[in-house]
Amino acid sequence: MTNNANSAGIQLLVVDLDGTLLHGADTFEGRYLSQRAADAIQRAHDAGIKIAVSTARPVSTGLAIVQRLAVDACVYLNGALIDFDPLASTYASLTRDDVSGDSNLIKIGFDSARAVEVCRMLTDRLPGLKCGIVMNDVRYTNFDVSVYWKTQTWRLTDFASADPGVPAGVADKLIVFPEPDQRDALGALIPDDFAVSISEGVMWMLMNPLANKAHSLGLVCDRLGIPVARAAAFGDDLIDIAMMQKAGRGVAVANANPEVLRIADEVCPSNDEDGVAQWIDALLGV
Repeated sequence: MTNNANSAGIQLLVVDLDGTLLHGADTFEGRYLSQRAADAIQRAHDAGIKIAVSTARPVSTGLAIVQRLAVDACVYLNGALIDFDPLASTYASLTRDDVSGDSNLIKIGFDSARAVEVCRMLTDRLPGLKCGIVMNDVRYTNFDVSVYWKTQTWRLTDFASADPGVPAGVADKLIVFPEPDQRDALGALIPDDFAVSISEGVMWMLMNPLANKAHSLGLVCDRLGIPVARAAAFGDDLIDIAMMQKAGRGVAVANANPEVLRIADEVCPSNDEDGVAQWIDALLGV
């Protein structure tokens, strides 16, 4: 494992969760944070290095993990929600619609009426397409979410109806699970006011173009007063690439997607070997 962080003067570590910091499992719910990883992050924080988590997870499945870590910021939903007081936050404080009065939260989404409009268009053009809206940690979907996640709150929604029951407010993202024969057609239907990222090769996420890990990295660095060049970003999936390229050091875990390995400045051991923890220990000389 090559590590040039000491000479680079790293001041911020930004770490993805699934596939990167967390150990893998047969189910989403089985993925876990090891004590070794938590301890390494604590040591880095004690040494004066700021820590941020950047994850696709919503608050419901991310908060408990984040609050086991010494973190200064957390990016949820790939950048749709940024929390600058993660250890003091609660589920209720992070999932309310109006965060305009909270200087510790940034929400980057889009009008829920527009989200309904896009879901209606997509399901009209691609009958049988599984899609939904994520808003304040509730999933308004036309499919059974428990097929993918056992613990997340969802409401069965008919987007063809005049009133699908999606509340007014700011939506975080659209989620789409296309069948293989729907993917090409779906790509051609994405409206210009949405950006697309694909998680683990399965879930398409349609988001505000500014809700992404690379943009959130800049916001976190600005808030913490750290140059982006002094940040090291860890990831494993395609949605981590832009963040890793923007950071001063982009570190891939060994189990990462081949494209992530190709662009990485460094490679550390896999998530199941606590590669991030090993990298931190090498940085600190432990």
